Amino acid sequence: MTRRSFFFAGLAAGPSKAAQRRDRPNLLMIMGDQHRGDCLGAAGHPVVRTPNLDRLAREGALFRNAYSSTPTCTPARSALLTGLAPWHHGMLGYGRVAQKYPFEKPQALRDAGFHTFAVGKNHFHPQRHPHGYEHVMLDESGRAESPEFRSDYRSWFHSEAPGEDPDATGIGWNDYRAKAYVLPERLHPTRWTGDVAVRFLESYNRSEPFFLKVSFARPHSPYDPPERFFRMYENAAIPRPAAGAWAARNETRNDGSFNIWRGNLGEEQARHSRKGYYGSVSFVDEQVGRILDTLEKRGLLDRTLILYFSDHGDMTGDHHLWRKGYAYEPAARIPMLMRWPEGLATARRGTVFQQPVELRDVLPTLLDAASIRTERRLDGASLLRLASSNGSGWREFIDLEHDICYDRSNHWNALTDGRWKYIYHALDGAEQLFDLTRDRQELRDLSGEAGAQETLRLWRGRLIQHLAGRGEPFVRGGGLAPRPESTLYSPHYPRPSAA
Repeated sequence: MTRRSFFFAGLAAGPSKAAQRRDRPNLLMIMGDQHRGDCLGAAGHPVVRTPNLDRLAREGALFRNAYSSTPTCTPARSALLTGLAPWHHGMLGYGRVAQKYPFEKPQALRDAGFHTFAVGKNHFHPQRHPHGYEHVMLDESGRAESPEFRSDYRSWFHSEAPGEDPDATGIGWNDYRAKAYVLPERLHPTRWTGDVAVRFLESYNRSEPFFLKVSFARPHSPYDPPERFFRMYENAAIPRPAAGAWAARNETRNDGSFNIWRGNLGEEQARHSRKGYYGSVSFVDEQVGRILDTLEKRGLLDRTLILYFSDHGDMTGDHHLWRKGYAYEPAARIPMLMRWPEGLATARRGTVFQQPVELRDVLPTLLDAASIRTERRLDGASLLRLASSNGSGWREFIDLEHDICYDRSNHWNALTDGRWKYIYHALDGAEQLFDLTRDRQELRDLSGEAGAQETLRLWRGRLIQHLAGRGEPFVRGGGLAPRPESTLYSPHYPRPSAA
C-alpha cells in the first residue's frame, strides 16, 4: 500500500467519537491565491474563462464588492483564521501568522464535531502548525523555514518524478514573467491540490460532517499553467493595463530583477504576463469543476456549503504596479462566491450582492451554517445572514490597510463601500478618492477636484473615526497624521508565551 492510499484509507475509517448531528451541512472552503476580483466570467470579465466558478455564482451568489483588508498572504490568512479585522487579529502588514489565537476557525469546527482537513497552501508558522486541522497535506511552494521541512506536494513530486526539478520552468515566486509548465501536467501543484481534494471526497465515509479547506497556490506567480491553458489565451483580446495619470510616479522600474513591484514594462510584456495569469486562473477553475463533479456523484453537492474566494488580488501591471499589497482594486478586491444547501439562505439563486464583504466574514458564515454559537466577539458577519436579509443592517463600508510593503511609499489606510474608495498614504499624508461606480479602474483621482471636496471630507472623517480608538500615531490632534515608520503588529497580536 502506498503512503497516499494509506492516508485516504484512514480518512474513510469512521465513524469517529466526535460524530454529532448528521443534519448539519458539510463545509467546503476553496481558495485561490492572488486571484483578482474581476477575473471571473460571472463578474463580467471579457476574456477569462471560469465556467465552474461561474456555476457557483449561478447556483448561489456572487459578492461583487468583496475585499481583502490587508491584501498580502499572511494577514489575509489571519483574518480567515479568526474572523477579525486587522487591528484585532494584530497583523497590519506582511508578517508571521500568530502561533495561537484565542479562537480559531478549524479548531472551533473540530470541537463542534466536524472532521477538519486542509490541502494546499496554509502559510502558517511553524509551517506544520495545524491550528485545529486533523489532517493537513501541504503545498508551500518554495518556502522552507527550516532545513528539514519539505511539503507533502514536494515529497510526492520526488516520489513520482525522481531526479526532476519541481521548479524546472524557471520562473520565480513573485516573477512577472510567464511560461508554460515544462513538466507533465499531472505533476503541476494545481493538479496535485485538485487530486488530493477529489480523493478526499471520493473516500469520505465518516459519520460526522467534514470541513475541507482546498487552498491552491495559483494563480499567484509563477504564471506557469500547462501549455493548453497558455494557448487558450493566445489570440484573446486581453485588456491593456489600466494607468491613471496619477500613476506616472510608478513608471520607473524599481530594480532590474524579475520580481519588481513597480515599473512600466510595456504592453507586450503585460499581455504575455496576463496570458499566463489568466491560464492559471482557468486551470484552478478546472480543478474546482472536478471537485464539484465529485460532490455531485457522491450526492453531497446539495448537502455542502461551498465558499470560493482568494486571499488577495494581483496588479498584473495596472497603474505600472505588480504583485499585491496595494489599496487599489486589482490587489484588494477578490472573488467571493457562495453556494448553499436549501434552507440555509432565502436569496434567489444567482443573486449578485453589492454590499461590502471581507475575509473576516468567512468564519462567521461557517459557524452560522454549522449552528455553532460563540461568546467571542467577531468583527465579521455571516454571509448567510446577508443572503437572507436583503442587506438590511449590513455594514456600510469596509476598512483596508497595509503597513510598509516593498517601499516606504506603499503604506496606507483606506475605506470603501464598493462605490467610493478613500485612501490615506501614511508616508506623507497624501490622499486619493475614486468613484468606483463610474471608474472601477481607478483612473481618475478626485481628491484634488473642487467638486469632490465634500465627499473627500466625509470619507476622511469616517477614517478618522475608524482609527480614533488606536490613538497615536494613527490619529493626532483629532486628525489623520503622517506616520512614516512601520507598525507591523497591533497590541492585539498574540505574542508567543515565554518558556
